[in-house]
Amino acid sequence: MPVPVPDASHRPASLRDYAYDALRTAIVAGTLAPGEKLRDAELESWLGVSRTPIREAIARLETAGLVRTERARHTIVAPLDERAALNAQAIAASLHELAAREAVAQLTTADLDHMTAANDRFRAALAVNDVDAAIAADDDFHAVAVRASANELLPALLEQVTPLLRRLERARFSSLAGRASVSDHEHIIGLCASGQAAETGSAVRENWLTLGRMLATAAPDTH
Repeated sequence: MPVPVPDASHRPASLRDYAYDALRTAIVAGTLAPGEKLRDAELESWLGVSRTPIREAIARLETAGLVRTERARHTIVAPLDERAALNAQAIAASLHELAAREAVAQLTTADLDHMTAANDRFRAALAVNDVDAAIAADDDFHAVAVRASANELLPALLEQVTPLLRRLERARFSSLAGRASVSDHEHIIGLCASGQAAETGSAVRENWLTLGRMLATAAPDTH
């Protein structure tokens, strides 16, 4: 179960953050499969860091619901949990609504151009059924409002819930072609450009809730 290790030249200053980012990415992408044991010695070898930052990273991953400690002995990748992911989606929808409402008055022409470019990448990814690229572009689209909101709490709160949702989304869909998010995004950009903060927030929330409803109807019951 080789973990894809990022280029060492791009490591963040914190080895804990480096270990966390690498493990989170591998779990969300499915490289580390549900139920797989995480052994300290193997992780130390793969990531090239000591046990301390790895255990700190695993503690964060456990808080986020991505790993689980069994009988205080073994740490495993948490099983896919549809209910937990949908709960996370509901929280993400509310947080993104808040970000959008606070961001509209601060958005620049460059921000709107960035959103349009991200939506263009999203459309292109959907056209070729590239789930990873579509999710990355969707994240880029919504990240504009999160940054512009200047609410310092939002990124950390979203980090707690988004990986659970994205993990299930990647696992359940071989294609995202049925999603209406391209047109949703276009509508959101138009509302942002016209300065309609409340309406933008509602549209962003609906966009995230639509994703949740698709997960609920498309994903098989895991219980």
